[in-house]
Amino acid sequence: MNLLVLGGTSFLGPAVVESAKARGWTVTLFNRGKTNPGLFPDIEQIHGDRDPKKAPGLEPLAAAIKAGRTWDAVVDTSAYVPRVATASAELLKPVVRHYILITTVNVYAEGMPAHADESAPLAPTPPDADEKVTNETYGPLKAACERAVTAVYGDRATHLRPGLIVGPGDPTDRFTYWPARMARGGEVLVPSSNSPWASEVCFIDVRDLGDFCCTCADGGHGGAYNCAGPAGPLTMDGLVWGCRAAFGDAVTLVPIDEDWLLENEVGPWMGLPLWIPSSMAGEANMGSMSRARAIEGGMKFRPLAVTARDTAEWFAKKRPDFDFGAKPGAPGISRAREAELITKWRARTEPEPTPKPAT
Repeated sequence: MNLLVLGGTSFLGPAVVESAKARGWTVTLFNRGKTNPGLFPDIEQIHGDRDPKKAPGLEPLAAAIKAGRTWDAVVDTSAYVPRVATASAELLKPVVRHYILITTVNVYAEGMPAHADESAPLAPTPPDADEKVTNETYGPLKAACERAVTAVYGDRATHLRPGLIVGPGDPTDRFTYWPARMARGGEVLVPSSNSPWASEVCFIDVRDLGDFCCTCADGGHGGAYNCAGPAGPLTMDGLVWGCRAAFGDAVTLVPIDEDWLLENEVGPWMGLPLWIPSSMAGEANMGSMSRARAIEGGMKFRPLAVTARDTAEWFAKKRPDFDFGAKPGAPGISRAREAELITKWRARTEPEPTPKPAT
């Protein structure tokens, strides 16, 4: 196959390229040439800007098309607003038969039920003038990008909706916190819940998502797919034990009651990455979404321990002395804070020594 990738040099893009190369495909990248410019020197790269308002815009890609270039499929890793998605879709429609758009599970409207599939309602489109991507507008704008591409490509459009994309190269430090922390060994603070309402966690290794992009291109799969693993339900407890499996006896997990953690100002999701307390589980149904359609279409997941080990090895080379949570707003808790919390928890829960009788 002949594949065009919009982007291609940051995190997911290289995973798509490596999967395509492993299949013997010809790959062309269209990007600004600013992120990792030396990556893939053996691959054709057309430099421009996918936003027509930013010079040179799509003109270099349009020139290649005018010169007779065609592709079997395009993987769009970097559309965030519908105007930009529409521009590339319209330009490529005559010369690319299949448009694969990377979106997000955040496209769904609020109140998504547990175990929902791809037919769940999408978030409404924000006002046309509002192109500012924030935590609040990110999902609705991605949903609008899906509508824009479908309006041009119809059933030749594919929308891949991942949750957390994790693994080597992850710039967010969220999932990365757990394997990187466990690779250091010692006592690791983990949240503990006895509640039956413990929320589920979903994520996909970037390499597995890159493979599924190419599987969809190869098979002509259209429509939407929830690209979130693992194949079955995984709670936070399962996540931390699965990460520990990559590092063995060097790690001792210290479970601490989640209500106590909240009382001691350990925040969910970012304060202790990916953790959603049981009291908030009803707000976190994205972790339990159905991935049956994607699995039927060929999506596969490597073992959690493999992702954890590979992520820790990558992180150790990139930032060997990094201390999570040392800066305000950064994911995770610092080494000093973790040790302080473990000591405080034990002082609260361990019984006082029995006094010796008077003599």
